[in-house]
Amino acid sequence: MKIDLHSHTKCSDGELSPEELVLRASNKGVDVLAITDHDTVSALEPARDAIIKHKLPLKLVAGVEISTRWHGFEIHVVGLNIDDKQPELVALLTQQQNTRDKRAEKIAAKLARVLPESYGFTAETIMQKVLEKAQGQSISRVHFAKTLLEAGIVDRMQQAFDKYLGRKGKAYAAPEWISVEQAIAAIKAAGGHAVLAHPTRYDLKNKWVRKLVDYFAEHQGDAIEVGLPRQNNNELIQLATYAQQAKLKSSQGSDFHRVSSYTELGSLLPLPEFCEPIWTDWQLVNPA
Repeated sequence: MKIDLHSHTKCSDGELSPEELVLRASNKGVDVLAITDHDTVSALEPARDAIIKHKLPLKLVAGVEISTRWHGFEIHVVGLNIDDKQPELVALLTQQQNTRDKRAEKIAAKLARVLPESYGFTAETIMQKVLEKAQGQSISRVHFAKTLLEAGIVDRMQQAFDKYLGRKGKAYAAPEWISVEQAIAAIKAAGGHAVLAHPTRYDLKNKWVRKLVDYFAEHQGDAIEVGLPRQNNNELIQLATYAQQAKLKSSQGSDFHRVSSYTELGSLLPLPEFCEPIWTDWQLVNPA
C-alpha cells in the first residue's frame, strides 16, 4: 500500500488544485493521501467531491499543517485524521490566517524598503501582486518569492528565500505563531493525531533536533515524520531511531507542492521494520 501523509494544494502554497492533486495521486498509485495545507482546511471538501466525482480508488485523510514557534524557529505540526469542522480547530486556523496576513504586510513593507527603486515597487503594489497569486487562499512566503521571480529580481525561487525571505533575508519578518503545545492540543481536540513535520529540515543541529523530538513527545505529540522527500537511508534510520527512543509513532509524506523532478506523490523510502506507523489502527477504506 502506498501512503503519503503530507501534501499541499493551491489553497496554501501548492500549485495544483485539490481536484488536480487527488487525480495525480491516484495516477501515481497512491492509496492513501493526506492533504495538509498550511493553516487551512479549505482544500478538503473539494478534494472529497473530486474523489467521488471521478470514482477514484483513493482514501483521503483530512489533515492540516500548523505553523508554530519554538526557540525562535518556525516548526510545523501536521494534524492527521482531524474533524476539519471542529469549532476549536476552526477558530485556531482563523487566528493563524490573521497572523499570516499581518506577516505578509510586514514583508511587503520591508521589501519596498530594500528593493531597488528602479523596480517601482511599493508595499501596496507588492501586496496586490501577492494577493493575486494567493487568490483568496492562505498567503505564504512562496507567493512573495513568485512575485520576485516574475519581476526578474531573482533568478530562482530559492534565491528569493536566501536573499530576502528566509531567516537571514533582508525582508524577513518573524511571525507570531502559536506554540507547539497549542497546535497539539487543537489537533487532539479535533480528534486527530499530531505529527512533527520534517524534523531534520529546520536548519537545526542534531542535538537540537533530538531536543525538539523529545519536547514534542513530552507535550503529547503522537508521531514524527520519518519518511521524507529527497531522503537518504541514513536520515531515514536516524529519524526512525529518534521516534523509537521518544516512544513516538512514525509517519511519512512527500511534502508535495508542485510537479518537479525533486518530489513526487508517494515517492518515499519504506519505513524501517522497527517503526510503528501512525496509520496502524486506521481503517484505510476508500470513502467513495
